[in-house]
This record gives sequence, structure tokens and C-alpha cells, in this order.
Amino acid sequence: MDSTAATALPDLWDRLVGTQPDPDTWVVIATLVAALVMVVPHPLWRVSRNAITIAHEGGHGLVALLTGRRLTGIRLHSDTSGLTVSRGKPHGLGMILTAAAGYTAPPLLGLGGASLLGVGRITLLLWLATALLVAMLVMIRNAYGALTVILTGGAFLLVSWLAGPQVQAAFAYAVVWFLLLGGVRPAFELQAKRSRGGAGDSDADQLSRLTHVPAGLWLFLFHAVSLCALMGGGRWLLGL
Repeated sequence: MDSTAATALPDLWDRLVGTQPDPDTWVVIATLVAALVMVVPHPLWRVSRNAITIAHEGGHGLVALLTGRRLTGIRLHSDTSGLTVSRGKPHGLGMILTAAAGYTAPPLLGLGGASLLGVGRITLLLWLATALLVAMLVMIRNAYGALTVILTGGAFLLVSWLAGPQVQAAFAYAVVWFLLLGGVRPAFELQAKRSRGGAGDSDADQLSRLTHVPAGLWLFLFHAVSLCALMGGGRWLLGL
């Protein structure tokens, strides 16, 4: 028993920190197409956007904790909206960074994932994503949000433990492509809502009130981050 554990733990560690072979080029292209299919058509986007909301609200929550605020809960709703509540000063750098983290989190997570895949750290990516989802689940405060995070985390867990290397690679590339591409669309949706006079309490408007910088400039920042992440992450994923 002890010898089995002594053998298994080093093997597990080697699997986590080691590198895995890159998938074939056709797999990378196929996962890119699959991600586009989940992001571009509106009916599919209404469902898949839930995953972007998880990353969005998770970004708010993580930065709130990193800046010393007290995270009290996260809620995810069936209309793909969400709410992250933290306590602390209602102004200052911590509040600004927390508010700015939502729209920038999905593309930056995608960029970070692309950097890991670019050096063959497929297993590490899957395990890190699972750990972040488990940590987020602790802070979820509604049933729909808990169900969404459990299903998402369960998918990562099943692929990490049960799937073969090629399936793991395809899954990881599809997830990262989806974060990069799906991270671009919300900023354009917000821009469209604001042009119609809606979304008056959006992250961009909250940031405008906090910093006295026009909301349009914050929206430009969201666009810049998501598009630059897509270009940089795409180059890593395609091996350019």
C-alpha cells in the first residue's frame, strides 16, 4: 500500500508539471471552428455565454480578494447575467481593479491558457481550471450558479482523469479558443446596449463614476484587451 502511494504520487506530479505532445494541426483548426460555432450564432451563444459569465464573475471575485476586499458571494443567472458582491471601501484602487476585472477576465484567462498550451502544459491547464472552479463554487450563492459551476467543473474533472491525451488536448484547445473568442463578443454587446441607452449600471459606467473617466474609454479598454489577447493567444495556439 505504502509503496503504491510512493509510486503514484511522483507519477502524478510528473504528469502535472510535465509536458504533453501538441495535437495535430487539424485538431487545432477544428477546435477553433468549434469555438466559433459556439460564439457566433446567437442561439448557441445564449447557452455558451454562461461559461463566459463564470469567467467574468470569477475575475471580479479573484481581484476583489487580491486587492484586500472581502468577497461575500457570487450569483449566476439563467439569462447569463451575474453579480459579484464584495465589501470594502466603495472607492479607491481596489474597487477600480475589481470593477475592471470582469470584461477583461475571459480573454486574459484565454491568453494565459494559450501560453500554457504553447509550451505543452495541457494537464496543468486542465487541473488549474478545475481548481479555480472548485474555489469559485464555495462562493456561489444561488442554485443555478452552483449547478452551472458544478457541470463545468465536472466536465474538466472527467476529461482530466478519464480521457486520453488526444481528447485532453482537443478539449483544452477548444476551451482556450472559446475564452479568447467569447471574450471579444461581450464588449461589443455592451457597446450596442449603451448605444441604445441601456446598461446604465454596466461595469464601464461604474468605472466612469469611480474614476471620472468616460465610460467609452473604459469600453475601449475592454475591446483592446480582448482583441489583443485573441491575437496573441491565437498566435501561440497556431504555433506562429
